[in-house]
This record gives sequence, C-alpha cells and structure tokens, in this order.
Amino acid sequence: MVALFVLFAQPVRSQPAAADAETEKKVKLPNTWYAQAIASTERALNVTHFWSKGDMLRAETVIAGRRVVTIVNGDTYYAYDALLRNGVAIQRSKIAVDQDAERARPFGNDLETMLRQGAEKVREEPLGGDTAVMYQLTNEKGRTRLWVRKEKPKLPMRIELYRRATATELSTDYLSWQRGLPITDDFFRPEPGINMLVLTLSDYVAKQAKREPVGPVPALYGDLLHGF
Repeated sequence: MVALFVLFAQPVRSQPAAADAETEKKVKLPNTWYAQAIASTERALNVTHFWSKGDMLRAETVIAGRRVVTIVNGDTYYAYDALLRNGVAIQRSKIAVDQDAERARPFGNDLETMLRQGAEKVREEPLGGDTAVMYQLTNEKGRTRLWVRKEKPKLPMRIELYRRATATELSTDYLSWQRGLPITDDFFRPEPGINMLVLTLSDYVAKQAKREPVGPVPALYGDLLHGF
C-alpha cells in the first residue's frame, strides 16, 4: 500500500524556503503527508506508517502480530485491532480539537512539543545526507534528543529517548517523508465491520483510573485525544 502511494507522491526535498514557497505557488499540493517511523530498543523493533490529510490522521503499526490502527477524524479518536476486528471510538477533548488548527500536521510535531517543554538547540551536524539541527531536553524524567531538518519545513529526522526510572533507551527514525499524496477522506474512517465500543472522554478516563481494560489496543497518541 505504501509503495502505491509513493508513486504519486511529491517528495520533500532539501531546498531553500523561498524555493518551497515558489513551488507551492505554481503547484497547489494537497495538504497531505506520509512518513514511516522506525522505533527501536535493545529488544524490539517497531515500524509505524503515518498518513494525514489536514487535521485527519491514520497510523498503522504491528504489535505482537496484530495490526493496530489509530484514526483521528474530527471529534472522534478511533483505536482498533484490525485482526480481531474490534476497538474503541473515544470522544476527543475540546482542547485537543481546538489545537488541531495550531498543528502543521497531526504527527511529526516533535520540535514544537519539545520547545514548549524547554528544549534548547545544541548544534548542527550532517545526518542522512542532509543538514540536521539537534535539540536537547533534560528533566527529571530523563533526556530527549531530537534532530530536525535545518531547512523548512523542519521535519523530524531522529529522536533518542533515555528514561531514568527504567534506564531504558529508545530511538526513532523518520524516513520516507512525502507530501501531496492523493488520499480520499474515506481513508480516515474505520474499515467496515469493526466492532466499536463508543466512549465519552470522561468514561475513558474513568476506566483508566480504575485500571479497567479499555478496548483491545492502547490509545497511542494521547495529545490528539486529551490535548497538550
């Protein structure tokens, strides 16, 4: 599926911001994005595919042999197991919905998140055949390092996390950034035949507080559900 999309994609190239703006004047690209994220630890490797169109998101990853799908569309957050054919549909908070307008896209906003938390620019260095700017955030939880493209749009390239409580390290590489994919709105709706448990946000939070099971898969992108 990814290969078919890439055939029609407009790849993000490393070129001056002025040239990017001039290109967009000549060819109006759809407000769609795609990226592949490869996350790795000492014990595991995980690949996630992200697609977005405006404020809508679809993310797919395979966890323990099960295809986990997350869809964010309007005021609803869907998370379901495509193999077991069941999941949850959760009402998003008003804060999260209002914040949609502030995001360049519903994923890959790691730089903005870290800057809000007090991250600082450290240095510039080559990475993946491009020039990257590295930012770092250190607090009681641990350390986060982020590399983004120097040229606009400042897309994330690599993230390294260290968590003090568990002494664990996690790295994520963003690959294959694409812009302008011809994606229909139907792609951001759950597949037919998925058995959905419909919950208000307060119901979902209450179940979490009681440590009750909430659907077959976790809500992986909390900022899109609760807001930041």
